[in-house]
Amino acid sequence: MVEEVRIQGLGVIDEAVLELSPGFNVVTGETGAGKTMVVTSLGLLFGGRADPQRVRPGAERATVEGRIIVDPGGKVVERVEEAGGELDDGALIVTRSVSAEGRSRAHLGGRSTPVSVLINLADDLVAVHGQADQQRLLQAGRQRSALDRYAGDELTKPLRAYTSAYQRHRQVSALLDELTTRARDRAQEADLLRFGLEEIEKVDPKPGEDTELATEEERLGHADALRTAATTAHEALLGDPTAVVAAADAVGLLGSARNALEAVRGHDPALATLADRLAEVGYLLADAGGELASYAESVEADPTRLAVVQERQAALTTLTRKYGASIDEVLAWSARSAQRITELDGDDERIEELRGEHEELTERLRELAGELTAVRTRAAERFSKAVTDELTALAMPHARIVVSVTQAADFGAHGADEVELRLASHPGAPPLPLHKGASGGELSRVMLAIEVVFAGADPVPTFVFDEVDAGVGGKAAVEIGRRLAMLARNAQVIVVTHLPQVAAFADQHLLVEKSDDGTVTRSGVTTLDRDGRIRELSRMLAGLEDSELGRAHAEELLALAAAER
Repeated sequence: MVEEVRIQGLGVIDEAVLELSPGFNVVTGETGAGKTMVVTSLGLLFGGRADPQRVRPGAERATVEGRIIVDPGGKVVERVEEAGGELDDGALIVTRSVSAEGRSRAHLGGRSTPVSVLINLADDLVAVHGQADQQRLLQAGRQRSALDRYAGDELTKPLRAYTSAYQRHRQVSALLDELTTRARDRAQEADLLRFGLEEIEKVDPKPGEDTELATEEERLGHADALRTAATTAHEALLGDPTAVVAAADAVGLLGSARNALEAVRGHDPALATLADRLAEVGYLLADAGGELASYAESVEADPTRLAVVQERQAALTTLTRKYGASIDEVLAWSARSAQRITELDGDDERIEELRGEHEELTERLRELAGELTAVRTRAAERFSKAVTDELTALAMPHARIVVSVTQAADFGAHGADEVELRLASHPGAPPLPLHKGASGGELSRVMLAIEVVFAGADPVPTFVFDEVDAGVGGKAAVEIGRRLAMLARNAQVIVVTHLPQVAAFADQHLLVEKSDDGTVTRSGVTTLDRDGRIRELSRMLAGLEDSELGRAHAEELLALAAAER
């Protein structure tokens, strides 16, 4: 249950504390005092839309803090712990603030949390029913959703199976549509890919071939210069064997230097070491000279081979210009394209497979939709009777609710059913849609009857009603108070009302009152004792708090309500 709510800077409320009790809590006050802000504050606590226009003029932000008693071993505590929050002496503290600029913040159990977490928790903690909810319930989709909620677990399993089949049916339908409507585009794509593959196949490139050919072309194009350089270097190292007069060469000079050192190496170890190093250098130079001679002999100018290499490079360049920056990338494109052609060529077979699956899914949907219709039809009969019984208790003994379940033209996300609530207001009257068959007062009672039935089918710890009794008076108002009191036997009920007949049945009466200091209106909330309740009920009845007749009537109402509770 919601134990306490603290409100700051919300609408006309500067600062207020609502101390709520188990059972039936009623909130009353003059028009404009801020009663609706009480419901707004509860809505904010449980993830409602943050409207910066609700922030009190002059205030930086509106803040609502709620203290909620929860089951220590229940799902709510598990979700709170998952969000990193914790309980405070067995109570959950929820805080929501909205700045004047529209920024919203939420805290759960002492930890900052996304507003979506509060919305998820609300399903297990509170059901808010306001005037806007009445209008939403007039919508066909909301009526179908309401019936599904009433049907409960009996509908859950077939609806889950239907939803899964429906989603796959849509996927298969989309694939079929794409494959059949884009046949020409796919054929053109396949032709382009085949042309590219044929062009690559004719050239038959090898991995890394472009790099190897570039190296070979560079060598063939500079063969004379390479041979001349190698020959010159060989002569510098080993001399020219064809020369008549031998010229000095690096190896010969090095040999002379080594011979000079070898003659005296025995006299100084340091000089012997240098002689050994010259010997090593001599071996290296001799090897290098021999390799240069072999290289010079191997280098030949081959114009024919150069032409072949350049022609092959031109063919490869044509491929790299179209299909990739290198031959390796061209070959990768070729592999991908071959796979894509296989996919495109297999579309006809794929279409047949999808058509078969589509037919199977359609038949499956038809079966599952039939199950949903059967469950909804049974639930509609129970729901109609339950709401009709409630209307009898709400001073509409001749009214009858009919829930119409009809087949739609096609499958939808929730089946093939169209659900509509209809009201026959008196015997012999045809059942009409709610917005046509009910007056304002009747509609309020119908909505309350529906909500009371929902409360039995889908119980939550706390119910909030915002002027659900609008447009009702007299005996019907007494019956509404009686039904709300009955609902409060098993749950906490918070009601914003302007009817004294309803307020008299409350276990706790909260008064929202405003005071004017000449500059700004401030509203606060007071818990009334018995005398305060008599004064407030008298005001609601006669418009005068101290009217003797009004007080007598108020005491009579309280006595009646006490006797029935």
